[in-house]
Amino acid sequence: MKKYVCDVCGYVYDPAVGDPDNGVPAGTPFDKLPDEWVCPECGAGKSEFSPMD
Repeated sequence: MKKYVCDVCGYVYDPAVGDPDNGVPAGTPFDKLPDEWVCPECGAGKSEFSPMD
């Protein structure tokens, strides 16, 4: 699964880890995150993330 990086603050969403502090279990791909999910570091929306190479 591909990692995504926040274009605003540089936070990396790693699907292998998820975002357990915000109710996203490990193993959740970026495209399966809820639409209302935001960057836990800066609050940017999903549209502000880019896939990592």
